[in-house]
Amino acid sequence: MRRLSDGVEAALHCMLLLTGLDEGMVLPGKSLAEFHGVSESYLLKHMRALAARQLVEAAPGPRGGYRLARAPAEITLLDIVEAIDGSGPAFTCREIRRRAPGASTDPCAYKADCFIKTRMLSAEAVWRDALRRQSLADLVADGESMIGQTNRQAIAAFLKAEQR
Repeated sequence: MRRLSDGVEAALHCMLLLTGLDEGMVLPGKSLAEFHGVSESYLLKHMRALAARQLVEAAPGPRGGYRLARAPAEITLLDIVEAIDGSGPAFTCREIRRRAPGASTDPCAYKADCFIKTRMLSAEAVWRDALRRQSLADLVADGESMIGQTNRQAIAAFLKAEQR
């Protein structure tokens, strides 16, 4: 299993919170950080990465903030993960098989990809496909059924007070 950065968790939670904004409204970065109990500078780094991938729009100025750039159904979990952690492979083969004592020095012995690399990249492709099949809209649906009434009311009150 690939270890995702803490930024991915923050980004997923922020994206989910932004789905609750009223049409045309934004939520300041400071409010996002406050809601999630993280530093504003830490969170804004990740929000800039989401904006660079056109997953959120950043409205500048004193009345600025963030909102989704697309409908939740059009934003995959893979989009969010790759915005924060990049799209490079999780596994990098360093060809250590060639370093073993007595290993062949004939380059022809290594024409085929390392079978460990092949298996690892295959597993990663399955993982990426699973994230690609899930969208932010799926998280919204999960939240509707799994977040209790008290917390839903607290979230709605927070958004009402903080959105601009």
